[in-house]
Amino acid sequence: MNQIEIPAAFYRGGTSKGVFFHEHDLPAERDRRIDLYLQVIGTPDPYGRQLNGMGGGISSLSKVVSVGPATRDDADVDYTFGQVMIDRPEIDFSTNCGNLSSAVGPFAIDEGLVTPDSDDGTTVVRLHNTNTGVVVHSHVPVTGGRAAVAGDFEIQGVHGTGARIQLDYLAPGGATTGNLLPAGEILSALEVPGEGTFEVTMTDAATGMVFIAATDLGLGATEHPEAIDATPGLIDRLDRIRRAAGVAMGLANRPEDVTMTNPRIALLAAPSDFTAIDGTQVAAAAQDITARMLSVRNIHRVAPLTSALCLAAATRIEGSLPHRLARKNGGDLRVGTPSGVLPVGAEIIFEGGQWKAVSARSYRTARRLMQGSVLVPAP
Repeated sequence: MNQIEIPAAFYRGGTSKGVFFHEHDLPAERDRRIDLYLQVIGTPDPYGRQLNGMGGGISSLSKVVSVGPATRDDADVDYTFGQVMIDRPEIDFSTNCGNLSSAVGPFAIDEGLVTPDSDDGTTVVRLHNTNTGVVVHSHVPVTGGRAAVAGDFEIQGVHGTGARIQLDYLAPGGATTGNLLPAGEILSALEVPGEGTFEVTMTDAATGMVFIAATDLGLGATEHPEAIDATPGLIDRLDRIRRAAGVAMGLANRPEDVTMTNPRIALLAAPSDFTAIDGTQVAAAAQDITARMLSVRNIHRVAPLTSALCLAAATRIEGSLPHRLARKNGGDLRVGTPSGVLPVGAEIIFEGGQWKAVSARSYRTARRLMQGSVLVPAP
């Protein structure tokens, strides 16, 4: 046989898509598993389109997830996320994907890994993310004993509506570094070789992030992603700042050793009017903060969800750059992204002389797009 079959399902979760596998259908040996994932997604592709696999040529469409039995008592299933690079044979397992996390609960129910509480209603599926060690409570609507798809909830960046899935991230602080404020301070003067010194806030809640004012780079955080991507030298400059922050956060000893996905960097501004990707006018009054986020050397078309969760946490820390720029509303943070407004929330407390992240929350929809098997060339 020229190709082998591996049972799989193809999901949209939030504003990402990825291939989902049962843990028991995958090779246990790490190198073999990575090679399989690369074949499935179609990486590496010097043309950047991943036409020989299931990937879509951008970071949000180049992802894999494996799901299996829980290895801890406070979870129902374990899941491991892999961010597959596009132009080189690498997969980053150092962080979680908040968007695809929304599809893990539906996958677990529909695959019989979790029995819903009732045929109709909402079932809480407790997810253990092995990348970060964080437990996520996924509130999954159920219809007829299966994960519901139809609903009236709309998320920016996805056409149409679906069943709303609430994700509660428990104790997300230090998911990557072990500390909510991995640089040991709320506001830092970050020295970047060849670039100078920038005022930033480095935070780790659900994922590691470095936040910088867009004006420090001559931007407004209202630009379309393509405009930022096309600005000569700007993505390289953002990546140098991001890598310097990674060293300051203890993620690597040298900038060149910082991974592509952690930390991420966000350009921030006070709530500002802008035109969304679909041409909709987004008013400053509809947002609490305006942001543009870098994901694997491209500006994300919405925002990586774990990055938005980290931003929500950072805005609750008094004295931080996000806190200074954000409008205070007492509820969920409304983030102005290139595709519209994204609501996220976080509960942060100051206790024992330090800031602590109690929880973070997001709201997504998910849909199974295809099921059966993926095919890869036989060894």
